[in-house]
Amino acid sequence: MHTHLNRVQTFLAIAELGSFTKAASHLNLSRAMVSLHIKALEAALSTSLLLRNSRAVTLTEAGQSFYNEFKTIVADIDTAFDRVLHRTNRVSGTLRISSTSEYGERFILPLIPLFAERYPDIRLCYDFNSSLNDVLADRLDLVVRLGNLADSAFKSRKLADYEIVLVATEGFLLRYPVKTPQDLNAVPWIANSNLLAPTQWVLRDGVGEAVEINGSRHFQSNSSTAIRSMTLSSLGVSVLPAWMVEDDRARGHLVRVLPEYSLPSQPISLVFADTPHLPPKSRVFIDFLLAHLGS
Repeated sequence: MHTHLNRVQTFLAIAELGSFTKAASHLNLSRAMVSLHIKALEAALSTSLLLRNSRAVTLTEAGQSFYNEFKTIVADIDTAFDRVLHRTNRVSGTLRISSTSEYGERFILPLIPLFAERYPDIRLCYDFNSSLNDVLADRLDLVVRLGNLADSAFKSRKLADYEIVLVATEGFLLRYPVKTPQDLNAVPWIANSNLLAPTQWVLRDGVGEAVEINGSRHFQSNSSTAIRSMTLSSLGVSVLPAWMVEDDRARGHLVRVLPEYSLPSQPISLVFADTPHLPPKSRVFIDFLLAHLGS
């Protein structure tokens, strides 16, 4: 059966391409093998299927009938094979991911229904603010992290960059005027304790001139939501993602401090265990995020 199917596929290729040579190239066979396939098929059927001359190859009446019959059959076989292959290669399993709550709620959670529709056999477990150590403990497959990464025990894939801004309330700036970058060294800061040096930054003006600042840490938190809340309470200046405070700035609740200066953009990274083979469930989620959120 398998041998006959190969011969039938060779015949169909010749009938459609009109040439032994073109069929051989299409099937990645030698011309001699193509000729052997046709001779064997004609011998098995005890009839001629093709008329050959120096200019062209044409079908005999039996050949045309055979072509009409088997073109649909072979197409159905190919379709059935593809269906079985697709089912065999369907991605499944439990995917355990983590991100900061702020970024996840704003960008990732709205995409989960689309991901679930595309990969119905993947069960998703979503944690917020989990430690990278949970990746090493095999509790998590993938962690979304904002900011620069220092731990080389993991592999990572950059997703995008995001802008960060220095903000405060107008009421705070009335009590602690900030006219120059150096003034930031003497005002209270609300620091992000996830960072190694949360009050040390490099500001750049419009022509690229850099100014280093080292503020005084009066308050701190590992949650951007808490830092934003304390900033809105006029407790200090803080550095927050621009997307997180855009509404506050639009409503006048927060203002950008020294708007003529900018802070360096920060990376968003997809972090996973340093293993030889990335599981398919993780790979498809990484590709999905890159397609929808990648810069």
